[in-house]
Amino acid sequence: MHEPVHLTGICHRYGRLPSLNGINLEFHPGTVTALVGGNGSGKSTLLGLLAGTLRPTSGVISGVPTNTALVPQHSTVPDLFPVTVRRTVSMGRWRARGLMRSLSRSDRGIVDQAMSCMGIADLADRTLGDLSGGQRQRTFIAQGLAQQADLLLLDEPLAAVDSTTVLMIDQAIRAEKASGTTVVIATHHWEQANTADQVIVLDRGQLATTTLTEQQELA
Repeated sequence: MHEPVHLTGICHRYGRLPSLNGINLEFHPGTVTALVGGNGSGKSTLLGLLAGTLRPTSGVISGVPTNTALVPQHSTVPDLFPVTVRRTVSMGRWRARGLMRSLSRSDRGIVDQAMSCMGIADLADRTLGDLSGGQRQRTFIAQGLAQQADLLLLDEPLAAVDSTTVLMIDQAIRAEKASGTTVVIATHHWEQANTADQVIVLDRGQLATTTLTEQQELA
């Protein structure tokens, strides 16, 4: 099992605008952490720092595994882009193995399993533009699952999805936790946050509170 991820004295700015200030946190393998707070509180910025798509202005981030998956809140793929569900999910294996390597039989099996987990196996040959919002969200979460990452980052996974998708996402998160993955979720949904092992409340880029839920205290 990989080591915990540590953030020490993390600050971040977008130009002159501060987004995070003096953040000290740790994320342990086999746990789920929920990041909560209003818009502009720093949740997505923190996920970007963990994913390596952003760099801190100051401070140290350590223990981040090489294989990290980030599932953003909104896809950057245009609705009319002719990419299928299967190809989209397969991108998770390319990230795990390298873009220049063709997928093996094992990789294809992992892709099939991820699609089945998110209930989209029957949509494999449809393009993203043909999907509902919930189906698109499940597709991109399946892509993250297919990466089999040691650190899984989810940005507002329950935004504008139906109850079936909520249940599938919850089940997938539980399975990732059970496998030893470090899961960090940015969410506005307190029901989802309360099922996490650790709840972190951000307020205008600062750490307001950090709470261990009952299930983590009893672990």
